[in-house]
Amino acid sequence: HEQLLRMMEERMMDVEQKLRLVKRLLQDKVNQLKEQLSKNTKADAMVKDLYVENAQLLKALEMTEQRQKTAERKNYLLEEKIANLNRIVKNLASPSFS
Repeated sequence: HEQLLRMMEERMMDVEQKLRLVKRLLQDKVNQLKEQLSKNTKADAMVKDLYVENAQLLKALEMTEQRQKTAERKNYLLEEKIANLNRIVKNLASPSFS
């Protein structure tokens, strides 16, 4: 009977030791996952910031492209006016030299 009791106590001590080991391993895993969550949260915030910045840059690019198109249109119109003025000056100058 005593031998059985000792065996049971040894098994209990062995089980307790294994439980402590499992508890320590689980705590290590919890700590690792908390650290990973923290890193993921920071990375998520950075991605959101980059997304916002990208949207702002795209808007600025669109505005710049629109300004460039407007400037090109104005430039084209000015070149047309210059060509027309040159024709007028040429036509005005031609009869006076004849």
